[in-house]
Amino acid sequence: MRRFGTQGPVNPQEHYIVARTEEIADFIERVEEGKYVVLFAPRQTGKTTFFQAALETLAVGNAATAQAESASKFTYFPIQLNFDVYKNTAVADFYANLYQDICEEIESLFQRRGGSPSEALIQFLADTKLTDHHAMRRFFRNLARFLTPQKFVLVIDEFDGIPPAALSDFLHTLRHIYIAGKPRCPHSVGIIGVKSIAQLNYDRSISPFNIQDEFQLPNFTLEQVQELLGQYTEEVGQPFVPEVIVSIHKQTAGQPVLVNRFAQILTEELEVPKTEPITMAHFSEAHTELLHGQNTNIEHLTTNIRRNPRFESVLMRIMARDEGVDFNMDDDIISELAMYGVIRRATDGMCEILNPIYLYRIMRTFKPTVNGLEHEYLSGGSSEDFLKYITPTGQLDMAALLDNFRDFIVRVGFQILQVPDTPQESVGRHLLLAYLDQFVKLIDGFMHIEVPTGRGRMDIIIIHNRQKYIVETKIWRGDNRYQAGKKQLAAYLSSEGVTEGYYVVFDHRQDPEPRVETETVEGLTVRSYIIPVMQEPPSNIPDPHSRR
Repeated sequence: MRRFGTQGPVNPQEHYIVARTEEIADFIERVEEGKYVVLFAPRQTGKTTFFQAALETLAVGNAATAQAESASKFTYFPIQLNFDVYKNTAVADFYANLYQDICEEIESLFQRRGGSPSEALIQFLADTKLTDHHAMRRFFRNLARFLTPQKFVLVIDEFDGIPPAALSDFLHTLRHIYIAGKPRCPHSVGIIGVKSIAQLNYDRSISPFNIQDEFQLPNFTLEQVQELLGQYTEEVGQPFVPEVIVSIHKQTAGQPVLVNRFAQILTEELEVPKTEPITMAHFSEAHTELLHGQNTNIEHLTTNIRRNPRFESVLMRIMARDEGVDFNMDDDIISELAMYGVIRRATDGMCEILNPIYLYRIMRTFKPTVNGLEHEYLSGGSSEDFLKYITPTGQLDMAALLDNFRDFIVRVGFQILQVPDTPQESVGRHLLLAYLDQFVKLIDGFMHIEVPTGRGRMDIIIIHNRQKYIVETKIWRGDNRYQAGKKQLAAYLSSEGVTEGYYVVFDHRQDPEPRVETETVEGLTVRSYIIPVMQEPPSNIPDPHSRR
C-alpha cells in the first residue's frame, strides 16, 4: 500500500502524489520554446518531485511507439544534476565533478531507454575534460553533434550549492550560449533552488541573469488536495468527510508537505478504523498535533524566523496592520522571509503569512513561555477557576471568559510592559492567546487560528463539545475600521454557520476608550471589546525597562 510522503521527493510507486498535469505541461511548453527557466522556492514545496516528473515525461517522450535502437524517435535528451554537495568545492574540482556527473547521467538515460551511446559519443566523452567555464561552453557545443536530432535539456537542482567563486562565470556562460541563438546546446535549462540569483550574488558583482524565464510552482489547489486524498480512499476504501478536505486546504493553504503530514497523521497515527470515515473530530486531533508537535517543516519554520531579531518585528507588523506591509523583494528582510517560505505576496501586493498553521506557530515562537502574569488570569489565582466558564449544559460562557480577560488587563496595569521579549503592539494578542490556550488545555478543547493569514485581523477558533467559538482580534485603527470589523466578523460567522462571535480590539492610544457592547450585525450576535493597553507606567512608578 502506498503512503503519504513527507521526507524528500515522492514517487507514484511508493506514495500518493499530485499529478501536477497542468504545471508539467506549462514547463514542457517552455522547454519546447528553448527557454532557460528558473524556479526559486522554499524547501519542502515539491520542487524536486515536480521536476523529476517533468523530466520523466521528457525522457519517455513518444517511447511507447519508439524502437529501442532508434534514438531519433526521442525529441529530447534530458538530464538532471544536483549541486547540493558542491558549495565548498574549489572551482577546478567543481568542473571536474560536474563533468563526471554529466557523463553518468548521459549513460543512465541511454540505459533507461534500452539503448547505448554511439562509439563516437563514448570516445568524445572519454577525450574531454572540463577545467573551467570555457571548456564547458566548448563541451556543450560539441555534444550537440552526437545527440542530434535530439535536443539536450539540462535541469540543475539545488543550484544554491554552486561554489560562490564559480557562480558568475557559470551564469555568464549559460547566457552566452542562450543569446547565440538556436540551435543551441543546452536547448533548454532549468535552474532550481531556494535562493534566487540576486540572493546568491553576495558581492553584487554579477549583472542580472536577464535571460531567465521565471517559473512558479504554486501550492496545491483544493482540487489537487481532493485528488491526493481521493487516491487513498480509492485504494483503502476509507473516505474523508468533505469538510475535512476543505479544512486541510484552508489550514495549510495547500503547502505540499503540510498537506501530506496532515494526511499522514489522519491515516496512520490516529489509528482510525479503516471501516470508519475520517471526520472533523479526527481533523481536530491531527490539527492539534500540527499546531503543537514537531516535524521537519515546522522546525525549519521556527529555526528560520529566529535567525534575525528583525524578523519578529516585521512579522508582527504584518499581523497587526490592516493596511498591510508592502511585499518588497528589494528589502532584505522581506526577501529572506519569502525565501524561507514564511510569507508570500498577497493578491493586493502586500505580505501575508503563508498559512494559518504557520501564523499560529509564529505566535507561539515569539510568545514567552512564561509571561509572569499567569497567576493574575483569575482573581482567585487558581487555574481551576476556569471551569466556572463552562455552563451546566456543557457550553462555553465566552462572554464571561472574555470579560475576565478584560478585567485581567486592568488588574495587571503597567505590568503588561514587563512581559519579556514581546513587541508592544503585539503584547495584547500574546496575552489573549496565552490566556485562551491555558483555558482550552484545562477543558480538553482545541484552539487554532483561521484565515486570513495576517493583515491586521486574527481569528481564534475554539472547539469544545463539537461547538465552534470564534474570537476575532485587531489593533485599534480608528472608528471606521472598528465598525467595519464587526461586519467582517459577521460575514465570517455566517460562512462558518455560527450565530455568535466575539470581537476584541486592543487600543494602544494614549487616551483609549474602553468599551463593551453587544449588537446584532446582519442578523448575528457580535460582542465587541475595546481593551486599552498601557503604553507607559504611571509617572510615580519607575519604568521597568529604564537603566539605573
